[in-house]
Amino acid sequence: MPADLKNRASGQQDADLVGQYLREVGRTPLLTASEEVDLSRRIEAGVYAAHLLQSGDTTREPRLLRRIVAEGERAKDHMIRANLRLVVSVAKKHSFRGLPFGDVIQEGNLGLIRAVEKFDYAKGYKFSTYAMWWIRQAIERGLAEQTRTVRLPVHVVEEVNKLKKIGQKLSASFGREATVEEIAAEAKCSPTRVQDLRDAARTCVSLETPVGDEGDSVLGDLIQDTDGVSAPDLLEQQEFTEGVRSLLDVLPARQGRIMRLRYGLEDGRARTLQEVAEELGLTRERIRQLEKQSLAQLKQSGDRDDLFALAG
Repeated sequence: MPADLKNRASGQQDADLVGQYLREVGRTPLLTASEEVDLSRRIEAGVYAAHLLQSGDTTREPRLLRRIVAEGERAKDHMIRANLRLVVSVAKKHSFRGLPFGDVIQEGNLGLIRAVEKFDYAKGYKFSTYAMWWIRQAIERGLAEQTRTVRLPVHVVEEVNKLKKIGQKLSASFGREATVEEIAAEAKCSPTRVQDLRDAARTCVSLETPVGDEGDSVLGDLIQDTDGVSAPDLLEQQEFTEGVRSLLDVLPARQGRIMRLRYGLEDGRARTLQEVAEELGLTRERIRQLEKQSLAQLKQSGDRDDLFALAG
């Protein structure tokens, strides 16, 4: 078979598999907010029960704990399956960047699983908003890893990671950064070898490269951004902004303008009460009153509970 026909057949096969996957994904209904909380509570209970079993706690019935663990696992599986469409939605925005669409989805699924494991329903924001961040991070990490220009052999990566752990352990013990010589002595290798591996690890490293034992962070997270915000704060800002943007139509024109200015919906820069007052020719107190009225109206529309929680 000619190469172009082989490629076409392979592409068609991939498309068929993705299509089948999308049909499977669509069979699980979306969750309501109350269902998300219920599943999250069961997951949390399962994790705690597993901890008690592992710690040898004898004050509780092991059979009951095992049942709670099993229920938690089922809840986790349900939460994941109900949100797979979210992964597909994010994956579509990362197509044609060096990985087949199916592989991008797989990377995103890893992020979704991590989001389910770390989600704290008590904080009040939607799971979809929280999971979006983890899914994007997982996809970006996967793309960075799979498409990086320079790849290190597996055994070299393992050696680099070993030296990193030794360095971290020594630094924690000394209360300062361990030297190349100290790391070499602990690892029973030459200082030259340690330096060579450090240099190799620095070659073409993406800012999206995972760091940490659990892969919770990426290299770019370690670079200080004095103008930035933390991921949880960013998530809350994002959800509130999206909620306000979709509900502004219920407000009078002037109040809508105030909300757009206050939350940076016009040009990305959020104004202070004083700045809005000067721009609209009103007093600072009047702007505060109108903003309060607007929030009250928004809380009566759409996702009012989420907006209420985020607006405080």
